Amino acid sequence: MDKLQAIRGVAFDLDGTLVDSAPGLTSAVDQALYALELPVAGEERVVTWIGNGADVLMERALTWARQERASQRSAQGKPSVDGADIPQEEQQRILRKLFDRFYEETVEEGSFLFPDVLETLSTLHAKGIPLGLVTNKPTPFVAPLLEALDIAKYFSVIVGGDDVQNKKPHPEPLLLVAGKLSLTPAELLFVGDSRNDILAARAAGCPSVGLTYGYNYGEAITLSEPDVVFDHFKDLLPALGLSHSEHQELNND
Repeated sequence: MDKLQAIRGVAFDLDGTLVDSAPGLTSAVDQALYALELPVAGEERVVTWIGNGADVLMERALTWARQERASQRSAQGKPSVDGADIPQEEQQRILRKLFDRFYEETVEEGSFLFPDVLETLSTLHAKGIPLGLVTNKPTPFVAPLLEALDIAKYFSVIVGGDDVQNKKPHPEPLLLVAGKLSLTPAELLFVGDSRNDILAARAAGCPSVGLTYGYNYGEAITLSEPDVVFDHFKDLLPALGLSHSEHQELNND
């Protein structure tokens, strides 16, 4: 916990950290796959693909779907590859566009705040701690989602996947947030749920918190060796010298 003593600002990952976005992402992924007459994946599988942005998400979805369909065709005594298939690269391009179209329809109704997120962000903001958001999610989806969930007002800096040349796990987005908040990397705590978040924090020189309830490709977050591991989002408050009761006190003022 020593590294948290110097903290003057906090940045957060979005999917799997603040927001359970798996239902909306899964719906968009499966609708895109179905439109190309490919097997649908389901939420249990899709959550293991989340975290590197939409391009990589759909690459993983297409790779799995093509392998799954090949297995199905082989089991039916058919050639594993359909000669009428369009090239995989073209399939990928179409699938990505389809995902954007469907996700625009599902992003808000299929995304939910994790427990204690709203109250914790409110407390940190009320205490004057500057907050940032760093996500690999395509930028056009970020602001509408934050507004729909009523948490946009808490963030001084928001960096989406299209706002930088290099997404997490590269340190660029975290360094951008630190600069905009006039903080050194050591003064900016980064909170995330996946190895990409922890790797980005380490590369940027930021202390990190790993949350155990997120997606993280089916791996335990402890394997990524964050500086601190929490099971609950609200555990941030005492770690930063604030009590859980301060939210109630602030609301009663």
